[in-house]
Amino acid sequence: MEIKIYTDGACVGNPGPGGWAAVIFTNNEKKELFGGERLTTNNRMELTAAIKALEYCSEQEGKQPSLKQIKIYTDSTYLKEGITIWISKWEKNNWKTADKKNVKNVDLWKNLKELVKSHQIEWHWVKGHSDDPLNDLADALAKKATPV
Repeated sequence: MEIKIYTDGACVGNPGPGGWAAVIFTNNEKKELFGGERLTTNNRMELTAAIKALEYCSEQEGKQPSLKQIKIYTDSTYLKEGITIWISKWEKNNWKTADKKNVKNVDLWKNLKELVKSHQIEWHWVKGHSDDPLNDLADALAKKATPV
C-alpha cells in the first residue's frame, strides 16, 4: 500500500508562534493532522510535521500491517536534505555540522531518524507557494494551527 504525505510548517517570527501540518492519503482516504507551539522556529515545525505524520502511519500499521511505502512531499529543503543527506554526516561528527557547531534541532532529527527506519520512504521536494493544491492545503493548515 502506498501512502502520500504532504507536510508543512509555519512560524510568525523566527522564533515565534508556529504551526505544523500533514495531509495523509491512504487508499484514497484523507487525514489531516496539525498542531502548534507558542515559541518555536519554522524548521522545528517542518520537522514536527514529518514526525507527526510518520507517528500516525506507525500507529495505523498495527491495524493494517501492509502500510510500508510512503512518499513525503515537502517544500522544506532543510527537512529533505537533512534526512536524506546531512544526517549521516552529522551522526559521524557526533551531531556537529561541518563547521563544528552543534546541529540545531538534534532532538527532532534523532526522533525522525528512528521513525524512518520503520518505513520505505521517498522524499520529494515541491516548490512552496507554487499552486500545488496539497502543498497549499498543508500550508494553510499549518498557518491555521499557529497559536496567536
